[in-house]
Amino acid sequence: MAGVKKALLIIDLLNDFVNEGAPLNVPGIGKIVDPIKEQIEKARKEVYPIIYICDCHEEDDSEFRIFPPHAKKGTPGANVVQELRPEGTDILVRKKSFSGFYDTVLDETLKKLSVGKIMITGTVTNISVQYTAVDAIMRGYEVDIIEEAVIGFDERDHRHALEHMKSLFGINIV
Repeated sequence: MAGVKKALLIIDLLNDFVNEGAPLNVPGIGKIVDPIKEQIEKARKEVYPIIYICDCHEEDDSEFRIFPPHAKKGTPGANVVQELRPEGTDILVRKKSFSGFYDTVLDETLKKLSVGKIMITGTVTNISVQYTAVDAIMRGYEVDIIEEAVIGFDERDHRHALEHMKSLFGINIV
């Protein structure tokens, strides 16, 4: 797809996923911060959109039956970590569920920007990364998962999700 406009997605690099002792702290998540920084620098240099996809839950969110309360609207836990904070024309999309597309403005935003390819970074590989990637494929986008810039709660689930996305949906793992 030469010439297709692309965008960088950064999923859930929020205080409640990254900070030690946070409600959904992902073990080893620090190792994806530098690769994501590199992707951000590349996007800024090549001038394509950077879109932060961020959990943002109401106090009584039904997701809290599955996971501990996290990324509650208006709390510091729902903020992007300082090292990766959005700048200038970066776009912030708030989500209430696993997919960055479900009940959000992401698809509309990508269409307005004429984006045909998305590069996904972030957490959690087998949850928000996977559901966003599959939703993107179902909407006709080309999808690359930046392998060194995604992480799961554990290595087994992380690897399984990458293989599943690649073999079943033809998602590029780069």
